[in-house]
Amino acid sequence: MTFTSHNSKKQHTLRPIELLAPAKNLECGIVAIDHGADAVYIGAKDFGARQAAGNEVSDIAKLAAYAHQFGAKVYVTVNTIVYENELSKAKSLLEDLVLAEVDAILVQDMAVVQMMREISEDERFKGKRFPQLHASTQTDNRNSKKVGWLASVGFDRVVLARELSLEEITAIHNDHPDVELEVFVHGALCVSYSGACYASQHCFGRSANRGECAQFCRHAFNLKDSQGKTIIHDSYLLSLKDLNQLSRLEEIIDAGATSLKIEGRLKDATYVKNVVAAYNEELDRIIEQHPDKYCRSSYGKVKTTFTPNINKTFNRGFTNYFLDKRRDDISSMDTPKAMGEYVGYVKEIRHGSFNVAGTATFANGDGLCFFDKDRKLEGFRVNRVDNNRLYPLSMPASLKPGMALYRNNDMEFERQMEGRTAERKIALSLTLSLEDGRVCLSACDEMGRKAKAILDEDVQEARTPQEENIKRQLGKLGNTIFTAKEITICQGVGSLFIPSSKLAAMRRDITEQLAAKTMDDDSCQSRKNARKSEKHFIEASKINASNVANHMAETFYEENGVAHATTAYETTNNSHTYGTRQAQPLMTCRYCLRYAMGYCVKRGGKQPTWKEPLFIQSSDGRQMRLAFNCAKCQMEVYPKE
Repeated sequence: MTFTSHNSKKQHTLRPIELLAPAKNLECGIVAIDHGADAVYIGAKDFGARQAAGNEVSDIAKLAAYAHQFGAKVYVTVNTIVYENELSKAKSLLEDLVLAEVDAILVQDMAVVQMMREISEDERFKGKRFPQLHASTQTDNRNSKKVGWLASVGFDRVVLARELSLEEITAIHNDHPDVELEVFVHGALCVSYSGACYASQHCFGRSANRGECAQFCRHAFNLKDSQGKTIIHDSYLLSLKDLNQLSRLEEIIDAGATSLKIEGRLKDATYVKNVVAAYNEELDRIIEQHPDKYCRSSYGKVKTTFTPNINKTFNRGFTNYFLDKRRDDISSMDTPKAMGEYVGYVKEIRHGSFNVAGTATFANGDGLCFFDKDRKLEGFRVNRVDNNRLYPLSMPASLKPGMALYRNNDMEFERQMEGRTAERKIALSLTLSLEDGRVCLSACDEMGRKAKAILDEDVQEARTPQEENIKRQLGKLGNTIFTAKEITICQGVGSLFIPSSKLAAMRRDITEQLAAKTMDDDSCQSRKNARKSEKHFIEASKINASNVANHMAETFYEENGVAHATTAYETTNNSHTYGTRQAQPLMTCRYCLRYAMGYCVKRGGKQPTWKEPLFIQSSDGRQMRLAFNCAKCQMEVYPKE
């Protein structure tokens, strides 16, 4: 994409980098844009992979209009599988989203791709701003062949599996440099490859591919061997830490990522404010260091009223996951809950209170937690603070001197996050001149949008110089999204008397014109023809996920080189299924429990003393068999036969 510098009039070819934020609702979406997001992703009422985060199309349209003022974008998640009897409903939703002028649709079910092709050919939608197609992480995008196939059938962007390393991202980018790659950089991690997890459906009848995940991986389990011996008791064996790539953004960008994605469509506005602001600051820093390589994909500078600190919001401890391949332990076996930040250890307890050894300060209402002697997480609320002495609302009996304390609710930080905490402004150049004897105010903002207002009445020479007053009046842009970068008063205008009310009216006219305009963007124009690319063929076994739930998806795969794509797991109990189903694990994980315990034989770990296969057993007695596929370096979870 090419951008023009309006100061130098030089043209630079830079790679736009996008910070992509989650939006639970309209409020969170606006908050994300205000705090620096270049794009947001949000769900409609149906067919989104977070069923609890659905929104009316009217709200999505409002969010798109707000975002487009800054050249920012709105992507909508239509990324569940679609049942046969839902095809008409899904197409109606897609038509509404096109009319709402959203910028992209995230897709799992290939029927959605076919429906978008049909909509693009419909006379009713000619000339409309037509959204891109993004392949959701639910399409299980682990390798270059899959990315190539997705590009060949019309996808503009592919959301890569969270499990990929820098080396793997780089290789995919080198193979497909014209395909936008979206990479997760922050938030919760699924233990299974996304789109290839059927545990929630199997155990609870709630499909992760339908936005109803019951978070099977956050449950506690016993680990048993084939002889019934308990190896680990009541532990969160499949629960992972949260992703945090804040310190690794530059490497990820250099590897070829176009979009840096923050997870969290179920998170509240405070989470969005803090995390987006932190990543926005770091991304700005990187781009300032590489002005000849990268630019932001949207416009406007952000000022916040707080100092971002990602340790202050929900997290289970942080990890870089597999960015450096398999290296560190990534599990959070002690708890699936947020511990928060370490604040010191208990020094001395007496009379219903205790003091803390450490440098942290506390406030009434803080939430603290600790691990008891059995490694179970306990929490309590601070009722009163007296210097460094804390008086809990109820003193935990299991709290002992020497125990580490964590704060998972910081009241002082929460107070800082209340109300409006950020302001995003677009730089504006204003010029006041004479045009055919009339006073003319023209403007150009950093997006290249232009506007003009002419004062259609005579003005007189002033008795005193007016230039400073004119600049002061034109610079009053406080209630708009603009800030004056420069104000130029042309020769002959500074000596005229122009009433302040007239200057204000011209200024309002200019800003209203600019805010109503959107940036020209070829990627969002109507594309009647699908992406033209060499046709790719891919074996059904390389598709990985089982997501064929309707005849349109089945036909789409067959017409695009995938014979016998696997039937969706969710439809196997129905009377009508499509394709052929192969034996498949309930979970396919790059995370390996044997590695986490130090027993990886491929990497010189300890020799196991148990008898395999191993089983995980939930509190209700349900058992799953673990299989260690060392050839692929992955762990698979199967129902116990």
